[in-house]
Amino acid sequence: MNQLEIFRFALRGLLANKMRSSLTTLGILIGVAAVIMLVAVGEGSSQSIQRNIQRLGANTLTISPQFSGGGGGGMRTAGGGNTGPRTQARQLSLADAKALTDRTLAPSVRSVSPVVTAASSTAAYGAASHAISQFVGTYPSYFEAVNKPVAKGTYFFNDDVLAARKVVVLGQTVVEELFGTVDPIGKQVSVSGVPFTVVGVLKEAGSTGMQDADDVAIAPLPAVQQSLSGFGSLSSIVVQASGSEATTAAQSEVTAILNQRHGITNNNPDYRILNQATLQETVSQATGTFTVLLGAVAAISLLVGGIGITNIMLVTVTERTREIGIRKAIGAPRSAILGQFLLEATLLSLVGGLSGVLVAFIGTRFTVAGIEPVLVPSSVALALGVSVGIGLFFGSYPANRAAKLRPIQALRHE
Repeated sequence: MNQLEIFRFALRGLLANKMRSSLTTLGILIGVAAVIMLVAVGEGSSQSIQRNIQRLGANTLTISPQFSGGGGGGMRTAGGGNTGPRTQARQLSLADAKALTDRTLAPSVRSVSPVVTAASSTAAYGAASHAISQFVGTYPSYFEAVNKPVAKGTYFFNDDVLAARKVVVLGQTVVEELFGTVDPIGKQVSVSGVPFTVVGVLKEAGSTGMQDADDVAIAPLPAVQQSLSGFGSLSSIVVQASGSEATTAAQSEVTAILNQRHGITNNNPDYRILNQATLQETVSQATGTFTVLLGAVAAISLLVGGIGITNIMLVTVTERTREIGIRKAIGAPRSAILGQFLLEATLLSLVGGLSGVLVAFIGTRFTVAGIEPVLVPSSVALALGVSVGIGLFFGSYPANRAAKLRPIQALRHE
């Protein structure tokens, strides 16, 4: 008996019970589709988080105040530990930002952007008004450091900072709320009663969770301090390293300079540094683990489908015992019987696997819980390979049982 005849016998056996074969295939289909879809959702979630982090710049350090730290002041416990807020804790100042630009002390730093943020700033143009969630005062280097390119017009320049000119670059949300379809470039908006001239519009960034990244306005630091925030401390300092590989070195240099300026002599500084590169690496590891976990949970469906194949093939062998006996009596070798039932189980799992891949491919075209799934080719190959392997593994026992039947016993079976 050649391979083609074995294939014909296997196909005929499956088609003899179409409903049973379809339901068995459905179990494998669900398992394969679940594995591919859940891995795709995990990958899409990971890439979405990575994009949000990269918007801030992969080689960026963000320094913000932390008022619970400081030098050697504050109360001490009997064991010598510091408790309570430090009286020496200092806020971030413009002098701190200027100190970080020292090329001798900080050779890994490309640019430094001091930042102040004016809260509850209401902008108005004509009859329209809008409460801007984030009104930022900073330097021109801020646009590159936090990856905020201008889509229309231009950003402001160092001359605008030195002259404290009241010019502003608006986010897309602010433009839509105030101007609609009108070109905002060159128009004046009133921000808390202070006129600012629009010189540019930021490229759309999209929403980040509950926060609209486009609901922002950016103006020269002195102009914001004079008009809105006052000449107090800085909200933060954004430091751009000379490259992504130099981010760690830049953080060490920044830490040394600020510790010296703030008189920090212990491991409890009055500021904190957010390293985007470190954050990105940590998030990548966490989301990778999350994706593997999702795939592992979905793989249980494949196992259940494999058990279903075993069950159905055992029933098939029992039903066709007399047929097996007749075929063996007229000379069919053991390998032909074994091959037929193994092929039947493999065909069931292969058809189910291919159908599952098709369903998963269609599923990844849709947004799931606000996430755009990203199809991972390796998950497709793995799920399909596992489904075929399951057919071979779970079909081997019923196939062996059929092949071992003695012709005389099989012919007596009712």
